Amino acid sequence: MTTTRTPRAWPRLLFAFAALFTLATAAAQVELRMTWYDDGSEGQVLRDLLDRFEAENPDVRVVIDTVPYASGILQSLPLQLASGEGPDLARVTDLGGLSEYFLDLRPHLSDPDYWEENFGPFLNWMRPAGSDAIPGFMTQLTVTGPFVNRTLFDQAGVEVPAGDTTWEEWAEVTRQVAEATGTPYAMVMDRTGHRLAGPAISYGARVFDENGDVAIDDEGMRRMMQLMVDWHADGTMNPDVWIGSQGTYAAGNEFFVNGQVVLYMSGSWQVGQFDQLIGDAFDWQVVPNPCGPAACTGMPGGAALVGIADTEHPAEVARVMEYLTSEEVLAEFYARTLFIPGHLGLAESGVDYVSDSQAAVDALNVFAAQVGRLDPIAYDLQAYTYNRFVFDAMRDRLTQVFVGELTLDEAIERMQQDVDAAIAEAQQ
Repeated sequence: MTTTRTPRAWPRLLFAFAALFTLATAAAQVELRMTWYDDGSEGQVLRDLLDRFEAENPDVRVVIDTVPYASGILQSLPLQLASGEGPDLARVTDLGGLSEYFLDLRPHLSDPDYWEENFGPFLNWMRPAGSDAIPGFMTQLTVTGPFVNRTLFDQAGVEVPAGDTTWEEWAEVTRQVAEATGTPYAMVMDRTGHRLAGPAISYGARVFDENGDVAIDDEGMRRMMQLMVDWHADGTMNPDVWIGSQGTYAAGNEFFVNGQVVLYMSGSWQVGQFDQLIGDAFDWQVVPNPCGPAACTGMPGGAALVGIADTEHPAEVARVMEYLTSEEVLAEFYARTLFIPGHLGLAESGVDYVSDSQAAVDALNVFAAQVGRLDPIAYDLQAYTYNRFVFDAMRDRLTQVFVGELTLDEAIERMQQDVDAAIAEAQQ
């Protein structure tokens, strides 16, 4: 006897086939975990771009795990990488120090020459010594430099200095503005040796000896550090940022956003959030890096998105990276995040930044113009594998001088000891 299926049975069969197809697709889908931190709204932009990637590549799903920068990126991530329990991709700033954990994308890329041509100068920052690996790309090229509250200058009737202006001159003029306007502090600098390094190099710090080894003690380094000591002692700088209060340190950007400081030494990554947070509360601008007798330099730097060597899906990681670094997609990322491009082609052609704020666009242009004035020592220090040890020692020991625990001579001696010990341990 022949059985004839009724039309009513077909929907059930179609549903069953669809369910099987969905299960098969889910089983075949690769999930990649990306550890990420935000300076502003760039995580939202990245998620939007990755949603498009996933629509075009349904076999890959990218989960963004957003973590705090200090605890998540600087503290937890290195421990995860050392234990082999890291993510598939991560956004990092300690490029040299973590380079041993980075995936070499080169064997999985369709066009490695594209990466060399457009990211070449920055690949050396994240490569293990002697390697030609392609670990990732710069989510942004950053440049350190000062922000000033233009409204406070106008209220004080003081002109914003133009041309080559020394750090001492900036300290004097910002004190005048602070006093005239009742602003609590003249200047603030981020609590990090990276931010201090540019001014120190401007004052003649060489950082390295003739053999390429770290040598902190020289006249230029001492002169800039003495200025920092003096500014914290006389109230020019807000002590809460470097000295802290009750075991915690204040973020310098909060004082700037709230109009409590005249000059804030930070960097280009702040532009995006200042564009949002300050709005029309006051006028602000970026000024060229102050000078010393040797240079007028800040520090280059930035964050890179890298693949992690322990990933079980290197080919899929490379696919994600190729999508994000395609010129059209990356141009949109830089434009919407208000980041200086770490892509030579886009740096040359320019980026049409998406902002209604002329202050933000002007700030980015000033930072971009600073790239050509960065001192070679600044580039060498940024590329140095153990630069994190140098920056941390400068920060921690100088803070001890501020609070009277060490003299400057003692602090500089301890800085050198700290760096030497950290390097020796890392090389074991």
